[in-house]
Amino acid sequence: MDMRQLRYFLAIANEGQITRAAKQLNMEQPPLSRQLKLMEQELGVVLFDRNGKQLQLTQAGELLRQRAIALLNQFDETLTYVQELGEGVQGVLSIGAVVSCISLLPPAIRQFTEKYPQVTFKIQEGDHFLLGELLENRDLELIVTRLPFQSDFQSQHYSVLPLPSDPFVALLPSEWSGQEDRDRQTMTLQELARFPFLTLKTERTTGMHNRVFDEFKRHGLEPRIISECSSVAITASLVASGIGVAILPKSVMSSFASPRIKQVAISNADFQSDVGIIWLRDRHLSKTARHFMDMFIG
Repeated sequence: MDMRQLRYFLAIANEGQITRAAKQLNMEQPPLSRQLKLMEQELGVVLFDRNGKQLQLTQAGELLRQRAIALLNQFDETLTYVQELGEGVQGVLSIGAVVSCISLLPPAIRQFTEKYPQVTFKIQEGDHFLLGELLENRDLELIVTRLPFQSDFQSQHYSVLPLPSDPFVALLPSEWSGQEDRDRQTMTLQELARFPFLTLKTERTTGMHNRVFDEFKRHGLEPRIISECSSVAITASLVASGIGVAILPKSVMSSFASPRIKQVAISNADFQSDVGIIWLRDRHLSKTARHFMDMFIG
């Protein structure tokens, strides 16, 4: 069995039909059927249960699918590594970023493209779970994210490059500022706890929410939460509309700044939002990805 046959097998496994797999592979159906039969004869096992035209992996087939994905990924990454030895930094870099880290990308990308104009970027925004799945499927090479990274995979699965921590700041509607505190640059947690709160949270990603409200609890405070939202843009819009206050990492506001939002430091809280770049521990990073990370921290 060779790499070509493994690719045929994976196409059939993904499509569940010989006809659709042949179309995806741009080949005729009879040769593909023969290749599948040859693979099963060579291995001495049945790889698919047949139910009419629909095919379902057997236990042996599922094991081969998992191993085939790993083998082909390693093969493709080895070829890329060898080719890069004689090439400059070029190609497509696929990166993901959680919404609250989007503002960290433009300065790094601008500096990188000025130095390496042959590189283009494919950028995906999403929550930890979506980005973790894309990373696992090799659709992304790097993710810029808040830490800890929460996904369906164990943390040992990733390598992490820590970036400088990001201080939390309080966001208040500008219309709430009276003459006496219009110029105030700081507030205490006790003062903030009096206001209705907007928090960044989903059913599965709770890291930032927990970090903020654990700090309130540490001071014996329990603000009233009136909104849980997964969108930074919506949360900022609600603050600007005078609905409540929020606590977010300072860098976020470089993308969502508004004259209707007053940003103040929190004087009696010493907490930061940890940021990092993550990638699959068992994946060979491209030269482009390695240089991009050097640019990010350089």
